[in-house]
Amino acid sequence: MSKDGLSIGYRIGWRLRRIAMTLFGPAQLGDDDPTAKLYAEREAKIAAAQAKRVEKH
Repeated sequence: MSKDGLSIGYRIGWRLRRIAMTLFGPAQLGDDDPTAKLYAEREAKIAAAQAKRVEKH
């Protein structure tokens, strides 16, 4: 899993939210799976950071 463009604070917070969802969250609900949403959010932040880096150069 890539960590490009993610601060240490975000990575720690994301990991804590993922653990909380794994232990205390609802069951996997197909399209409404909260864990999948966490991963999608992270990938979107990484893609945005990479796009921003390409714009600078």
